[in-house]
Amino acid sequence: MGDPVAEYSSRLQQQEQEINSLTAEIESLKNPQSLGLSSHLDGLREENTKLKYRLNILKRSLQEERSQRSKTMMNINQRLQEIFGEAIREAWPDLENPPLAVTPNQQAKFGDYQCNSAMAMAQVMMKSKGLKVNPREIAEKIQQNIPDNELVEKTEIAGPGFINVHLKRSFVSKLLTNLLLNGVQPPPLESKKKVVVDFSSPNIAKEMHVGHLRSTIIGDSMCRLFEFLGYDVLRLNHVGDWGTQFGMLIAHLQDKFPNYLTVSPPIGDLQAFYKESKKRFDEEEDFKKRAYQCVVKLQSKDPAFIKGWNLICDVSRNEFQKVYNCLDIQIIERGESFYQEKMIAVVKEFEAKGLVEMDEGRKIVFAPGQQIPLTVVKSDGGYTYDTSDLAALRQRLFDEKADIIIYVTDSGQGTHFQVVFAAAQMIGWYDPKVTRVEHAGFGVVLGEDKKKFKTRSGDTVRLMDLLDEGLKRSMDKLKEKDRDKVLSTEELTKAQHSVAFGCIKYADLSHNRINDYVFSFDKMLDDRGNTAAYLLYAFTRIRSIARLANIDEVALRKAAETTDVLLQHDKEWKLGKCLIRFPEILQKILDDLLLHTLCDYLYELATTFTEFYDSCYCIEKDRQTGEVVKVNMWRMLLCDATAAIMAKGFDILGINPVSRM
Repeated sequence: MGDPVAEYSSRLQQQEQEINSLTAEIESLKNPQSLGLSSHLDGLREENTKLKYRLNILKRSLQEERSQRSKTMMNINQRLQEIFGEAIREAWPDLENPPLAVTPNQQAKFGDYQCNSAMAMAQVMMKSKGLKVNPREIAEKIQQNIPDNELVEKTEIAGPGFINVHLKRSFVSKLLTNLLLNGVQPPPLESKKKVVVDFSSPNIAKEMHVGHLRSTIIGDSMCRLFEFLGYDVLRLNHVGDWGTQFGMLIAHLQDKFPNYLTVSPPIGDLQAFYKESKKRFDEEEDFKKRAYQCVVKLQSKDPAFIKGWNLICDVSRNEFQKVYNCLDIQIIERGESFYQEKMIAVVKEFEAKGLVEMDEGRKIVFAPGQQIPLTVVKSDGGYTYDTSDLAALRQRLFDEKADIIIYVTDSGQGTHFQVVFAAAQMIGWYDPKVTRVEHAGFGVVLGEDKKKFKTRSGDTVRLMDLLDEGLKRSMDKLKEKDRDKVLSTEELTKAQHSVAFGCIKYADLSHNRINDYVFSFDKMLDDRGNTAAYLLYAFTRIRSIARLANIDEVALRKAAETTDVLLQHDKEWKLGKCLIRFPEILQKILDDLLLHTLCDYLYELATTFTEFYDSCYCIEKDRQTGEVVKVNMWRMLLCDATAAIMAKGFDILGINPVSRM
């Protein structure tokens, strides 16, 4: 499609020329024979008026869109890809899908970015057309066809065909001013998609343990990223709230609290309650029979048994919520029970399409390319995790109309989800080219002995115990630094929570989620290196610079409106370039769902800021009196921009920094 404004403008110009010509002709003729021309002129004028009206509407719409886009942050890498993509198409219009590679330059002396397409294009030309072309010649031709643009100062060809790109400092300065005036705004979305993230997912009647910690932290951070970028996000907690275990729990409830229907039972320790019922189930034959009868009653929706089931679920929910409150997690519970009726329809749909096979009384489904079948109905007629996961996926695709569905569970479930996704594609529920359905797996949490994280007695570590230990250790760390002597009680408590939960989250997110990671309070609370403790202290220091210079937010805002952000010093330029890479970082995470990239970026930003602050005076003081004698306002603006980006990065990671620490 062409530019609609240009199209309408061209038509208007033609019509106005024709109108002028006809008007002149009428003036010259001034006789009755010109009446026919007059009616034609009126028709043209009417159409001309309509076109002008539509053109004005289009212009207003485009102005609004441009105004909105001007407030958002630009993805420099994406813009450079557009520029080099245009150059390559101009140079080789017949080459289909030419490789396009633009990356930040690792060595500043060679430039700011680098286009590495030439070498890959030489290989493509050799394979597809049998042409042997020197990559350097390709690079030169690309360079010659680079269109006029707003951000490239110059390009240089290096080595076998690398194109080094130098950005215009004035353009980067404008981007930073935009950031300061409009805040950290996400790049514009092509379309607002619906995203479903399935995470946390503990089991009712069981304690949340350290395995649930990873799913909860990673899933929440993914949601925060999608939400910041403007997607419509549904956060789902697929709790295990249905199944045969509820038969033994309800049977034990009846024995221990026979009046549970009228008096709410004081179940203090649900984990102990579960162990008691499991012991009886394994050892008492009569109890086991009654437990099975309770399952049948529950599945038939007997009110008394539904009441008992709800009581047990509520006790668990209250325990889960304590964890979610500590970690600031927002999530909607939609457990396995929600999909019970939907499972029947799913099995019927697979049967109707002839995709179900019988295997020793089981109903199974083989998906293309998969070695393991899904069991959709057990030999006793019951359903399985396979059935409930199929039903959940179908509901999210058809009822929620999700464009993106992410499952955040341990990597051990990768094969299971691979088969579920393959079966859903086989039956035609979704096309992976249109809808993104993905399992974001993660490794296990290890103790400092590099073995699976357990208590000294060998039990699974309770999540609340872990969070309480984090609070204790963070307070010890703050007191070790004498923060209790300078902070108020309220400030100290806020700092304690910020450090404890921030460090636990960051320790998880700063590791590649695919790998196992070692849980160590000593390492995560260390304020040296790539830790939340270091970043939180760095952030607090950056925030304090303006306060020490007695510059408030109003003054910073006015400075942003009137002062150019100078980037003349090497360290100013390095910091400025680092700041504007934020949208690129978010795009990369959006593509691969690896959040450690953001942690690495925040650490790089903090260390780059330290280099800048050590080399460039933001505030100059009298050596005798300590009074501020000069404020370099453009550098104060760089401090403010750094704090703004760090704050947004923390927000995406679910970390809550405090103003004083």
